[in-house]
Amino acid sequence: MKKLFLLGILIGFWACNNDDDQTQDPVFCTEELRAGLEITVKDAANSMFLTEGVTVIAKDNEYSETLESFTGSNTFVGAYERVGTYTIIVSKDGFATKTSDPVIVDKDRCHVITETVEVLLEKN
Repeated sequence: MKKLFLLGILIGFWACNNDDDQTQDPVFCTEELRAGLEITVKDAANSMFLTEGVTVIAKDNEYSETLESFTGSNTFVGAYERVGTYTIIVSKDGFATKTSDPVIVDKDRCHVITETVEVLLEKN
């Protein structure tokens, strides 16, 4: 009878201890870099994408980065794996320079959470 009682206590202890492990799901992070910012720039008059000759700068206090647009893409990207509160400054000859409201880039357990912003430029 004592053996049965001890076995019951051990099973109960193991079951309670095992419950804690189930509440902590493992997290598997990738090694890829994620952009904190994805900016699209359009002509306010006709909603056409603008990339040629466009400069997009992201500033967070003393930090400043010129975002990149890759061939075949309408998006400017940057602030890779960098959280912060950014002001986006977009300029192009023939258009008025546009400065955004603050854009907050946060992170989850593994990577930054990409913030997507559309900027409409108006002709001078």
